[in-house]
Amino acid sequence: MKSAVNKALVRWLLLPILLVSMVVTQPATTDAEESLNLFVDGAILIDADTGKILYEQNADTALGIASMTKMMTEYLLFEAIENGQVTWEQQYSVTDYTYRISQDRRLSNVPLRQDGTYSIKELYEAMAIYSANAATVAIAETIAGTETEFVNMMNKKAEELGLEGYKFVNSTGLSNADLQGNHPQGTGPEDENVMPAKSVAKLAFHLLNDYPEVLETTIITTKVFREGTSDAIEMDNWNFMLPGLVYEYKGAKVDGLKTGTTDFAGHCFTGTAEKDGMRVIAVVMKAVDSKGVGSYKARFDATRALFDYGFSQFAKEEILPAGYEFKDQKDIPVIKGKEDQVGITVKEPIEMVIKSSEKDLYKPKLVLDEKKMKDGSLEAAIKKDEVVGHVELVKSEGSDYGYITGASKSSDVVTTEAVERASWFSLGLQAVGHFFGKLWNGATDFVGGLF
Repeated sequence: MKSAVNKALVRWLLLPILLVSMVVTQPATTDAEESLNLFVDGAILIDADTGKILYEQNADTALGIASMTKMMTEYLLFEAIENGQVTWEQQYSVTDYTYRISQDRRLSNVPLRQDGTYSIKELYEAMAIYSANAATVAIAETIAGTETEFVNMMNKKAEELGLEGYKFVNSTGLSNADLQGNHPQGTGPEDENVMPAKSVAKLAFHLLNDYPEVLETTIITTKVFREGTSDAIEMDNWNFMLPGLVYEYKGAKVDGLKTGTTDFAGHCFTGTAEKDGMRVIAVVMKAVDSKGVGSYKARFDATRALFDYGFSQFAKEEILPAGYEFKDQKDIPVIKGKEDQVGITVKEPIEMVIKSSEKDLYKPKLVLDEKKMKDGSLEAAIKKDEVVGHVELVKSEGSDYGYITGASKSSDVVTTEAVERASWFSLGLQAVGHFFGKLWNGATDFVGGLF
């Protein structure tokens, strides 16, 4: 009996401790963003169509980008092709510089013959699939004459694209220390290419939207360079998340985009995947495992977490339909017209990639074009479907990362019918009416003041 009492007493005394323990050990309820647990120095996830930011982690700090640099080289190459400055069939004659770099097997390379010539197409494939560094320099020399001048082009294009926190010092992403004393003029012998994750994502966004054909090459898992010759070398894609490779992502179609690895930058990756009409771009920088060790697996694990989050938590939703009418302002006053008001409506539907549970949190905000307005009115004549402003979506509560381009998703607001300008006689009557209306209002105000 005494033993039973003692056990009951012990249980009673331990109860508060057990309750505290249960409270402490229960997993806290957190947002999906907080539960990603990414071991990276920087990361970001965006919708590839609109540039809407779905997740970010230290995305504004400039970090080493290694061979993700080659996305800018690819962009400038596609632009040169588009402008007719360069052709895919154009032949490149190997220089002493590109020959020496190509023979450095510590680096990712396809060996180039000192007296050889190579088409721009095969050099591009070596760069996009195998991250071949000498091939990249060869493309830079073809476009700009020298890598020095090409670096100037890279930095200028970065400014045009609205990137921030960038510094390009070479075309490849190698450390300048690996360029055998041939680093571009105006750069230091130990300089590195750097950008924040947000700018890397913005570069990828422009590359995919301006030149989507890049994916036709970046999806290639393996290809033989100079097949059928004594120089043949198998090029395996460093993006191990591609279909059939060791870290294949089975939740969606991965088809790009660019890996990067150096001692300075660590293990980086800009990946893109598409599922059910929704494409995302993920950037991870200096990825490590739970023990702090960088590896190929670490960068793909981090990217997988971003992809999983994007495809499981977000969907493309129509937030505002075409023809939407604003509850508080269905029309706008008109002056000098046969009608004294005109209806307005949203011209095109607005779709956004958002969390499905947050659809109702986005509210329409009417923004009228002040250049077309006179004291809050439109002046006739007015055409049907005339653009008078735009509508923006504003989240009523909670965080919203915005857009990689800085611009929010919007749609034009247009008039629903035409309003003809009134005749000179009608305008005269309107003027008289306005005059006497002002007199009447003034008189009533005066009388009201007396009493």
